[in-house]
Amino acid sequence: MADIPFRVTDPERIPAKRYYDAGFAALENEKLWPHVWQMACRLEQVENVGDWVEYSNLGKSVIVVRTKDGVKAFHNACRHRGVPLASEGGHGNCKTQGFICPFHGWRWNAEGQNTFVYGKHMFSEAQLDQADLALKPCRLETALGCAFINFDDAAPTLRDTMGPILDRMEAHGASKLRAEWWYATVLPANWKLAMEAFMEGYHVMRTHPQLQQAAPMLYNSMYGMDTGGIGVPINPNLDIKGNIAAQIKHLGLLSEGMAGMVHAKEVAIASQITDIQVDDPQMAIMHWFGAVNHQITEQLRAAGEDVPDLNAVAVSHPVNAVEFFFPHYFLLPMFSSMSAYRIRPNGPESCIFELWSLTHVAEGQAHETPMEPTVLPFDSDKFPPIPRQDYSNIPIQQKGLHAEGFDFMRLGKDIEGMISNYNRIIDGHLGGADPAKLAAATNTLAGNFDGKIFEYDF
Repeated sequence: MADIPFRVTDPERIPAKRYYDAGFAALENEKLWPHVWQMACRLEQVENVGDWVEYSNLGKSVIVVRTKDGVKAFHNACRHRGVPLASEGGHGNCKTQGFICPFHGWRWNAEGQNTFVYGKHMFSEAQLDQADLALKPCRLETALGCAFINFDDAAPTLRDTMGPILDRMEAHGASKLRAEWWYATVLPANWKLAMEAFMEGYHVMRTHPQLQQAAPMLYNSMYGMDTGGIGVPINPNLDIKGNIAAQIKHLGLLSEGMAGMVHAKEVAIASQITDIQVDDPQMAIMHWFGAVNHQITEQLRAAGEDVPDLNAVAVSHPVNAVEFFFPHYFLLPMFSSMSAYRIRPNGPESCIFELWSLTHVAEGQAHETPMEPTVLPFDSDKFPPIPRQDYSNIPIQQKGLHAEGFDFMRLGKDIEGMISNYNRIIDGHLGGADPAKLAAATNTLAGNFDGKIFEYDF
């Protein structure tokens, strides 16, 4: 561990050079990314036998394909001369023709078996052994409605790595969600910096003022006048109906800002509940949220959507406003819909940033899954308001880290702890820590949004 450049030695201080040093990025590319679970695609993209999508990161490419025996992944290289069988970001169905090498026309089926070699007589028999000629499999596991891949066959399983948060998110219906839209951009910032922008809500007051203004007591209770814990979001200057109206306005801004995080259909249901017959204002808001959960559950089920009982899972499987799946994927659950983010490195000071809006769709209802993202410039006004506001900060933060004398970021130990925890787990990977210890540490990231700094034994 001592040999790791710019290692985190003080959990409350993160060295700035971790976010732009080319050597550090190269070490991540060698020691981190080949050994972690990466979200490769949504399963709805490969619903039918033969459906496939290509996923790539840092020069490594895989094909995720639906076979007759389930979803599998193969390394994306022809076994003849190494030409990729699938183009970057490509998708299609190989049931009829299989995967065809664009160089010499060799073919493989969905199960990775070679089915055609042009001019077979020109090759030695040993070069055409079927087992040796088969596409090389890549490790794959499924969860949260996604396919996750890992280039390390010896790494702990996905579930051992992520821990019980997978079950909690599944209880909230994550595997049953469908993508409404999918955006992507290239952000001029290190991938870690982009991830960390969403590890705390402390930035809301300044970055997302519309949310702060709609529900000031909510954010003040968490980050302002009551730093000892999260209080009930009540404005003492408003009566119960006024506080409910403020909550409905806040939900509407979240929906406008990010869609899946709070879906428009959920805001419409919440807007129906304008009064609660409870005298105590704080208890009234708690009852109101319970009533909203109940009505969303009942009304969406009546519409044919397979949503969970939101009040029941809030008790049995509690989740935070943001839940991370190390190293590059996270979900934002609130009611029955969610937003999803995936971030991949594109160099020391650049990353590929993707956003999904996810919701339930009634069985039999027409739905078209987006197979490719809508790619926009990071400063495009076509992004929803909340990511657009975040994108206004992240690139300039990247520049600021280069400032003379700025050697490290200072973290609030009780509210920005997840940034420290994330970076020290990364250090564990770079230093070759015991994979079981790394998996146990990764488990602690669940529910760590707005969280504290933890101690790790590596």
